[in-house]
Amino acid sequence: MSGDDEQGPDDYCLIDAARPPKADGPPYAECVLCREPTEYPESYKGVTLCPVCEWQEAQRTACSG
Repeated sequence: MSGDDEQGPDDYCLIDAARPPKADGPPYAECVLCREPTEYPESYKGVTLCPVCEWQEAQRTACSG
């Protein structure tokens, strides 16, 4: 690939498909797993994870193969 985020037709891993926008500053949304502050705005409606839980979830659900 050329370094951009576009995926080709053979890229089936959609783990990173929808991510909330990064917050400019507090207040931050709580992580849905550990309740720590995330990098996302408190006003975001949806699942938010702190950087640690986000990394652990990515490791757990990573495409293998």
